[in-house]
Amino acid sequence: MGTMSPETYLAVHLVFILPPMFLIAMLAYARDRATWGRVPFVGVVVILLLAVVYTTPWDNLLIERGVWWYADGVTAATLGAVPLGEFLFFLFQPILVALWLYNLDIPTEGSLRLSRRTRLAGLAAGGAVGALGAGLLVAGPSTLYLGAILAWGGPILAIQWAFGWPHLIRARRAVTLGIGVPTAYLWVVDWYAISNGLWTISPAYTVGVAPFGLPIEEMIFFLMTNVFIVQGLVLYLWLVEQWPTVEADVRAAVPPALAASLPTRERPVATDSEPDDRGRRP
Repeated sequence: MGTMSPETYLAVHLVFILPPMFLIAMLAYARDRATWGRVPFVGVVVILLLAVVYTTPWDNLLIERGVWWYADGVTAATLGAVPLGEFLFFLFQPILVALWLYNLDIPTEGSLRLSRRTRLAGLAAGGAVGALGAGLLVAGPSTLYLGAILAWGGPILAIQWAFGWPHLIRARRAVTLGIGVPTAYLWVVDWYAISNGLWTISPAYTVGVAPFGLPIEEMIFFLMTNVFIVQGLVLYLWLVEQWPTVEADVRAAVPPALAASLPTRERPVATDSEPDDRGRRP
């Protein structure tokens, strides 16, 4: 390979992940209408913590099972079965996706109050994804990876959709672009790594569908994780914007740790030089 071709997991980050991250961050910082400030970045920190805590056991289990593995010399160090580069990806992917999303217009209007039927519909839809994944897990070796992705993703989708799927539809342009562009880019990065032997996805645990050489399971994984990130941030910004106006019974339904970080008074009027509560400079 040429000198600019990454041959390690860390080099993949240096070549493919960090440069666009910094470029998108600079663009967001320079644009007056980008979402920027304390509140948006608190949302990113929450997503980062959840990503590491929720993904690490799942990732460790699949690596130990042999669903994928790394070529010699690609990983520098591991914690359990998970390499350092993978942990960095748990952090870099949400930051990259969030910065891209924050360049878009993210709607925050609409009441937080939803009917019980509406919330149950979202909960059921996410539960159905998880149930499908559980079924695929036990169906046979070839569906193990696909089933693991769906079973792992179902609970998160259920929580997000139960909390506010109607708002995600209202914000569908930001949600679609926020998910679609980073997903397509990460597909290309993953295709490069697999094509050049940096890591290998086990044929025994995949269904064998691989458009352009990228296993369908990998495509669904990056789509699923970006759905988590974008939906989580869009719902968080909506929650922050509407929180000062909601009734006491709605406030009581929010976990205390999250409620403590939300505004307790009416939102101040932003000046021309200061961002508003949501972080968007007028």
